[in-house]
Amino acid sequence: MDIVREQFFQRVEQHLHTIYQGVELPMSVAELAEELITLILGNNPLRDPTPHTNRWDEQDIVLIAYGDSIINHEDSELAVGTPLEAPLKTLHRFIKEQCDHQLNALHILPFYPYSSDEGFAVMNYAQVNEALGDWQDINAIAKDVKLMADLVINHCSSRSLWFENFLTDTHPGKDYFKTASLTDDLSQVVRPRTSPLLHTVATASGDKHVWCTFSHDQVDFNFENPEVLKEFVGIIRHYLDNGIRLFRLDAVAFLWKKLNTSCINLPQTHEVVRLLRTLIEHAEPRVVIITETNIPNQENLSYFGNANEAHAIYNFALPPLLLHTLLSGDSTALKHWMMSMPPAQNGTAYFNFIASHDGIGLRPIEGLLQPSEVASLVSTTMQFGGRVSMRTSHDGTHTPYELNIALFDALQGTHNGADKYGLERFLCAHAIMFAMEGIPGLYIHSLLGTTNDYERFENSQHNRAINRHRWQESKLLAAIEEKYSHHYQVFKGIKQLLSVRKRQAAFHPNATQFTLHLGEGLFGFWRQSIDRQQSIFCVYNISSQPQSLTLADLNLINTQQWVELISKTTLDESQQTMLLEPYQTLWLSNKA
Repeated sequence: MDIVREQFFQRVEQHLHTIYQGVELPMSVAELAEELITLILGNNPLRDPTPHTNRWDEQDIVLIAYGDSIINHEDSELAVGTPLEAPLKTLHRFIKEQCDHQLNALHILPFYPYSSDEGFAVMNYAQVNEALGDWQDINAIAKDVKLMADLVINHCSSRSLWFENFLTDTHPGKDYFKTASLTDDLSQVVRPRTSPLLHTVATASGDKHVWCTFSHDQVDFNFENPEVLKEFVGIIRHYLDNGIRLFRLDAVAFLWKKLNTSCINLPQTHEVVRLLRTLIEHAEPRVVIITETNIPNQENLSYFGNANEAHAIYNFALPPLLLHTLLSGDSTALKHWMMSMPPAQNGTAYFNFIASHDGIGLRPIEGLLQPSEVASLVSTTMQFGGRVSMRTSHDGTHTPYELNIALFDALQGTHNGADKYGLERFLCAHAIMFAMEGIPGLYIHSLLGTTNDYERFENSQHNRAINRHRWQESKLLAAIEEKYSHHYQVFKGIKQLLSVRKRQAAFHPNATQFTLHLGEGLFGFWRQSIDRQQSIFCVYNISSQPQSLTLADLNLINTQQWVELISKTTLDESQQTMLLEPYQTLWLSNKA
């Protein structure tokens, strides 16, 4: 173990040399390395991680939810807004009692005290928001499912103790935040928002201009100060001690700032991710680090590093590409993108999702869709009751950044308008995601078929609120038990797809995947299990018209019996074609 510790120390030291090259530190790199190692290990033993190890399989499905996505209220009108129990308990019970063991992981969106942005302006990283519950509730959930939490690492609330200390020039916090001069050239800085980058605040030592990538209530940290890094390593240790096993690094692409650069995806940012991985995996080798980087596709892929950065990356191009495919009835762009995606190395995986608490980002499809196709997405989103968020480009113009709409509403029709195939189209979208290479992340409002929440949007005037409904538990249970409601049909349909998916070795996140060429109206790919024993041909009609599939195009092996897994029907050996109804899914397997 002495050799392991020496190698561990050397790796941490090397990461720090790379990160802080040219930065004057108040201590030696060796001293900082020792402090970080002590923080991450705490009272726990040093572990020796095995490289290129998959920490997931086909059983892993991550449900994404806010801690108060479901609230248990009294029926009395006077009690509306007053939960009978901690919402974390209500969410926990829903998963245990209603989800039929189809979900084995849960991402609880920021559950800390916050001042804005639905939790992403964190006031205290070490506390659970008392309106949601406490650490006992978090620990109870972590005993039943793999628990994923946000490490909101780029910024914190302007109402946090750290920032209040910044304003009064006291510790801790005095030097924790990034500042700049109003005369600095910031024209190259990439922004996801339209608000001014710098915000002037009065401090004990005079006016300062703090860096705010997202909003003036979300003040960016200064990671050139190693005390900030030490704080976050301590936070990670605290989360590990409370059962967190998946870490979502929120907005990590913006972490390091350097004048006269884009201040996004800088080499120091990548090295910080590598450092955190080295520290975490020597403390708890089962942990998975997932980077959340809503950026163009090739930049996003860079966060795999050489299988030494993120274990998984959010597959940000998938939601807008899949939406485009199902609204246009043309699989060309989705097919070309899938063909260009490199298979994830062992020990890494894609984190697939098609809906989330945020909107459907448009930056990831830069270069993947034509401007006219993006314009059609924007127009149809508005037609179906959604909103569009903007960002400021380099030339100062405002361009569409994100579509804000509940996925069920986004798929209620095509570019030609609403039609009768909304449910089928919605389930087809999920059947595509569940079968793709990678780990599926399922937003709770997709599982429940939740529609646009115009009341929350009007009350908050925040576009993203339209897809952040809070269900009253009694109303939710009534909706998913009413057999004629779309909520029941969605809930039942998604759980059925998951029950099939989880039994297929060919749907392992790292199983082989090849794209099929089946024409515009069909989309398909082939998966093969890691042991090469199972093959599944996944074929989808992504149009509103019936499509004929020529089975010879799949190159099925005649000596094997092929079964359609969803309908459990056996393929007739003499059959040459199959007719797929609008938005029908086929999962053809050589093993039932």
